[in-house]
Amino acid sequence: MNKKIDNKEAKTYFIRTYGCQANEHDSEKISWILENIGYVSTDNMEESDLIIYNTCLVRENAELKVYGQLGALKNLKRRKPDIMIAICGCMMEREEAREVILSKYDHVDIIFGTKNIHKLPQLINRYYQTGKTVIDIVEDDREIIEDIGANRKYSFKAYVDIMYGCNNFCTYCIVPYTRGREKSREPENIIDEVKDLASKGYKEITLLGQNVNSYGNTLDYNYTFAKLLREINKIDGIERIRFMTSHPKDLSDELITAMAELDKVCEHFHLPVQSGSNRILKAMNRKYTREDYINLVDKLKKAVPDIAITTDIIVGFPGETEEDFKETLDLVERVRYDSAFTFLYSIREGTYAANMKNQIPDDVKHERFQRLLDTLYPIFYENNIPYKDKVVDVLVEEVSKNDENVLSGRTRTGKLVHFQGSKDLIGKIVDVKIDEIKSFTLEGYKI
Repeated sequence: MNKKIDNKEAKTYFIRTYGCQANEHDSEKISWILENIGYVSTDNMEESDLIIYNTCLVRENAELKVYGQLGALKNLKRRKPDIMIAICGCMMEREEAREVILSKYDHVDIIFGTKNIHKLPQLINRYYQTGKTVIDIVEDDREIIEDIGANRKYSFKAYVDIMYGCNNFCTYCIVPYTRGREKSREPENIIDEVKDLASKGYKEITLLGQNVNSYGNTLDYNYTFAKLLREINKIDGIERIRFMTSHPKDLSDELITAMAELDKVCEHFHLPVQSGSNRILKAMNRKYTREDYINLVDKLKKAVPDIAITTDIIVGFPGETEEDFKETLDLVERVRYDSAFTFLYSIREGTYAANMKNQIPDDVKHERFQRLLDTLYPIFYENNIPYKDKVVDVLVEEVSKNDENVLSGRTRTGKLVHFQGSKDLIGKIVDVKIDEIKSFTLEGYKI
């Protein structure tokens, strides 16, 4: 790899990533691109030549964090005027956010979106040539670029994009406006990518899409997500297949059958419900009822008896009454989730829900949020009890931040396991006997 840029010594880059797995994988692609034009990664932001913030817009808190971090970089830019600052990701797909950056953060040099990561070398070169802020946001009719690699964070597990964008337009969500309309990658390109990962020793892959259940809808021929799973399941070397996220309205019996039959597909299904109230689900434009959702969960549990079900839940959506919230609590107790991402509703300008009347007061949101947690946490613990004294397969991922003698990894059902072991086990699948149960983790020892 060429380690020089413009006949100078290699420059360094620093990436800070906010948001979901899609953003994390985008940052892996950005890293690959930069290193192919001679940049070298560094963990020291202040000593780097290029800082990139890969942003999220799903919740207001993530956006405010970015503005705060950018504000803190003003002094760094004054001290090091040659440092280049770039911002990309979902925030930059929104015109209002770009206007804030341009009006208040004039030390930002490059602004680009989620659909033109491949153009980063050109954008850097344009900035060097002009010294002026470069803005490049691609409209939604772009083709999928297949020749971008990625510097994977791990050497044993990897994210694989199978599609981009979203067509669902949930009333609270900004993603369709930032990631664009739904587009599926050609299956042979996905399969080739997974085969390449397998040849390099990767054991686990996670297939990514805003709604993987609708994979194939934009292809010119009949090809479903279930069929893609069956093809990937045949690839030698891959031992675990995960995927996210799944929209309940598109969860097919074909996919449930595939999960039951395919040995490499993990017994874990992330199925966001958002609310247990039919009235709120309709206001959210989710296109299913609580009864539909419960029926899907029952089918999954019947087909895959040991399956772990996880979800997303929003508290305090506009117009949510006490009765609506109680229906959410009732659904939680009915489904008995293994884990859940829980969120306080926050207004995202540009979404339909932002203009809804009957916004819920913060104190009511927080009170309901705590009641939701008080309902969820005991269920998490009770779901973990059957793991006591059980031997589970654990893909070892990393050393504990609190104890260098403790390793962390996950079961096929997505349970986080801690056990004592040496670093040479990282990346391997080992047998661990569970001897202690907690709400969020399992603890045990290698056998």
